[in-house]
Amino acid sequence: MNYEDAIKELEEITTKLDSEILPLGESEKLFDRAIALAKFCQAELSKTSKKLFEIKKEFDKITEEEVE
Repeated sequence: MNYEDAIKELEEITTKLDSEILPLGESEKLFDRAIALAKFCQAELSKTSKKLFEIKKEFDKITEEEVE
């Protein structure tokens, strides 16, 4: 699963939970899935943020070397 697919599924679950009257058991399963998807998305964002930070550090280092 990738980030975009997880977000799409999370949106679908949120819409379903908001707009439908569901049995408690089904609501609980959907809510648990939504939590798992949210955790996955947060982890993906965190990994991407770290990668971008490292790229920026490297870019800044290269830029500084060019100035000198």
